[in-house]
Order: sequence, then C-alpha cells, then structure tokens
Amino acid sequence: MATIEDVAKLAGLSRTTVSRVINDQPYVTEEKRQRIVQAMKDLGYVPNSSARRLRSQKTETIAVLLPRITNPFFGNLIEAMEQKASEWGYQVIVCQTHHSSKKEIDYLQLLKTKQVDGVIMASLVNDWKDVEPYLESGPIVFCNEYMEDASIPMIHMDHKTAAYEAAVHLLEQGCKHIAYASGGPESHLGAMRKQGFLEALEEYGRPFLEEINIDWAIDVSDGQKVFHLIRSEFPYIDGVFTGSDEVAAGLIYEASSSDWQVPEDLAVVGFDNQMVSLLMVPSVTTIQQPVIQMADKTVEVLIQQLLHPGAIAPKRYVYPHQLLLRNSTKRREAAIQ
Repeated sequence: MATIEDVAKLAGLSRTTVSRVINDQPYVTEEKRQRIVQAMKDLGYVPNSSARRLRSQKTETIAVLLPRITNPFFGNLIEAMEQKASEWGYQVIVCQTHHSSKKEIDYLQLLKTKQVDGVIMASLVNDWKDVEPYLESGPIVFCNEYMEDASIPMIHMDHKTAAYEAAVHLLEQGCKHIAYASGGPESHLGAMRKQGFLEALEEYGRPFLEEINIDWAIDVSDGQKVFHLIRSEFPYIDGVFTGSDEVAAGLIYEASSSDWQVPEDLAVVGFDNQMVSLLMVPSVTTIQQPVIQMADKTVEVLIQQLLHPGAIAPKRYVYPHQLLLRNSTKRREAAIQ
C-alpha cells in the first residue's frame, strides 16, 4: 500500500508539500499541485479522508444545481464538471431543482450545513437577494447563468449574439413570420437571448409576433404541441427559433407526420447541438455551446476560491458560440431583399 512518502518520492517533492496538497493548504504552486495529484493517481494513494476532513472541516464535495438531468445539455455539462472536479480530488453531487425556488434554497442549505464545500448554480430561479446570504458559508459560482447584481463569478455563452445570428439566418432564408419558442422561468440570459432575436427582426423590418406567446416549451412533447398550435392557429408562421433541440425535434417530428415540409413550409432552429439534432430528418440547424470549456472553467474557478479564500476572481467569463447550419433551415441560396 502506497504511503505519503511514496507520493513525495514519485512527485519529486517534499513530504511537507504533499501534505499541504492533501490538506488543501495554500502556498503550493499549481504545477506542484498537479504533479502530486498525478503521483497519487499513479500510485493509487488514497488519503485518510476522515482524518483530513476533521482537520480541514472540508468534504471535498461540490453541489451542482440544475433544472433536470434528462436535458442532454445539462447531462453533458455535469459529466464534464465531474471529470474536472475529479482531477482536483473533488466529488460532485447533482441537485435537480425542476425550476423550483424552494428546492433551490433547500439545496443551498447544503452549503450552510457544511455538507458541501461549494456550489455551482447551472440554473437560477430565486432573486440574488435570496442567494447572496449563502456566500457566508462558502463560494458559489454561476454557470450558464447571469444576473446583473450578482457579485460572484459567472461563466456563460454570449446568448444575445447567438440568438441574433440564428434569427438573421432564418430571415436570410426567406422567413417572414418567425415565432420565438422558449421555456422555463425567464432568466437574465433568456432575456438577452430574446433581445438578440428582436434586434434581428427590427434590423430586417420584420414584426415580432405578439399574438403567439410560447414560453412553456422545454422538451420534445412541447415541441409537438408548438407545431399543432402553429398549424391550427398561426398557419402563416414560416420560421421558428426554439430554445432547445428537444423542442425543435418534437416540432419537426410532428411536421413530418402532416402535409407540412421542413424547411420549405417551416424552417426550424434549435439550441445546444444535442445528438437529436443530428438524428432528425432533416437535421437541425442549431447553436453549439462550448459545454466542456464552460464546465472546466466553472470548476476551476470554484476550486481556486476554495483553495484561496478571499482571492478576487473575474466576475464574468463569456464564451463564443457556433451557429451550425443544417437542413432544417436551408431554403434559399440568396438572401432576401
């Protein structure tokens, strides 16, 4: 069985330095820390977690709050976070809020009761004033969320530009009446996304369809309902920007069972580049979020705050997107006049 001396020898560092890393103490460079972590992995060395926790009052556990794990975006996000956290010797517990403000607060209590060391919020329902008091118990980081008055690090994509480009693409494919289909509580990022969509319509002189309000679409079955709503009450709609590939897939599936053709009669844009976007016929034009990069940065920022309490981290990390053009929108070669 490997000992702390074996780890020190393999890493080429002192026993004291290894001990500092094991006990999450400061004054160890990142390069040395990674050498020690790798040596522990190579040797299969497992520190006495009970003794370590008693000394440091740490759990080496991070809570990640998200709406539902069945959404492929969040499934991919949590997988990437778990892998990154594991590299640092941390475990991740998944807390599904289902957009419930009460559940969100209940899970934040894990921080207050010292059952987790830090919290990553990949969804946000409550106001910042309800979340902020929990910072007294440990660090909190937003991922895929943004709130203007929040004083914590926030890692997210540029949703406004992404939605703008998606709407412009639909307009350039000849769409004249474009519906906006979203779901879940309206977040700041959701508002930014809608703002980008509206700016594109205004730039091209197209009206926003006030008469159709789709703010409840989050999954495949909702996408099916969206199609039937459009077909029965708003048949003039010829383009849809959705907030999820699941919604887009449900919409396209129902259209394929009717006399509507996608994209000829109805062009559809999804969001997140989920696997279903490639499996659908036609394949779904969608927005690719940098999931792994955002997950890695979020975990890194949180753990750095755990290792260096009081250190000031940048407030925002904004990542670019990709608009992936596929067959669900390819209607015309030339842009409209």
